[in-house]
Amino acid sequence: MSENEKIKDLMTKTTDGIVTTKQVTESGIHRSALKEMVDIGELYRYARGLYLSKDAWEDDFYLLQKKYGRGIFSHDTALYLLGYSDRTPAKYTMTFPKGYNAPSLKQESIIVKRVIPENYSFGIIEMQSYCGHSINVYDLERTLCDILRGSGSDIQIVNAAMKKYAASKEKNIHKLMQYAEILRVKPKVQRYMEVLL
Repeated sequence: MSENEKIKDLMTKTTDGIVTTKQVTESGIHRSALKEMVDIGELYRYARGLYLSKDAWEDDFYLLQKKYGRGIFSHDTALYLLGYSDRTPAKYTMTFPKGYNAPSLKQESIIVKRVIPENYSFGIIEMQSYCGHSINVYDLERTLCDILRGSGSDIQIVNAAMKKYAASKEKNIHKLMQYAEILRVKPKVQRYMEVLL
């Protein structure tokens, strides 16, 4: 079996049409085979160490998640993924723990948010992207608190999301207030809830 055939065999074992340099080297295949397959059009190099099959559906959310495993979709992007905004974000927003520094982040067309490690890990949920792949997103209560912190979120998007949340049967006001306290936006959240509830 040639190196290219071995890579094709590896690809048949993945459900997402992605192969990594790590998988290739762990399988005893020389890395040069990846470049060869890119040159002949069998693979597409998405990022350093991340290759897509020519037939793979390009799921931007999933590919960004694979590339930046510590990134959590947040703010306007999370609202969109959670169905609380119908506006497709022009740039996706991802939150990382302070201190995480991937040099390629600067070249990426994403909005990078950083939080202290204690505020990074709560409220993370796993959900399916529109193409059916698992991605990490902050839950609705965390996202509502995040969009009220600082600036950058469109006030119309914020108002619409807060109204929809207040009218939702799935709302969890206790959790929302807990998060608001931790993220220091409790007065803002209370003002919204007093008007809407």
